[in-house]
Amino acid sequence: QVQLVESGGGLVQPGGTRRLSCAASGTFFSFYTMGWYRQPPGKPRELVAVITTSGVTNYADSVKGRFTISRDNAKNTVDLQMNTLKPEDTAVYYCYAYTEKVGYWGQGTHVTVSS
Repeated sequence: QVQLVESGGGLVQPGGTRRLSCAASGTFFSFYTMGWYRQPPGKPRELVAVITTSGVTNYADSVKGRFTISRDNAKNTVDLQMNTLKPEDTAVYYCYAYTEKVGYWGQGTHVTVSS
């Protein structure tokens, strides 16, 4: 089993940057594909970025070129670097760890982009 704890959320001005981090406890972190999802107010949860066990990344079109996902298997962490933030990036951001058989969610961290 994997426990995930996100951190780094907060209030950011439009055009600003923020780095989210997700710390995983448990074993075999490197075996999990890791993802960041977000849920804007009043909207369903959506994929932001994914990084596979081999380091292949994929991004939602809305964040391509602005966000970067990375993982450190030695530290059991996955980060999301967010640049050029927009008000529409306001959401609760969730970390997700999954294999073909199981998936685990973090509790989420709030990011508000506003002046």
